[in-house]
Amino acid sequence: MPPHVVTRGRVHGDVQGRAAGAFEGVYALVRRIPLGRVMTYGQIATLLENRLSPRAVGWAMNGCPGDVPWQRVVNAQGGCSTDRLPGTPVGLQRHLLEAEAIEFRDNATLDLEVYRWTP
Repeated sequence: MPPHVVTRGRVHGDVQGRAAGAFEGVYALVRRIPLGRVMTYGQIATLLENRLSPRAVGWAMNGCPGDVPWQRVVNAQGGCSTDRLPGTPVGLQRHLLEAEAIEFRDNATLDLEVYRWTP
């Protein structure tokens, strides 16, 4: 698969170049997530009119500016996907969310019915 694939205006996977504008939309939305609340990668992709896939939203978050609360974006099950990233300490995202009073269940997921934020 090429580094990125664009289909009907939607960006998938490892994105370069013109996706920067779409990434700014991700960052603007994530900056609005209140303390103690989360959104999912897929939810963000949907709110951005599917210009990015959930995976591309993840890539955007991986390289986000320092003022973006990246920890408030979780996977569709309410879990932390950042533990797999090289250079990211295991448990960092969960620790940051717990510091915002978000509680995790025994299966290492949070309850999206409780903590999901919808703008």
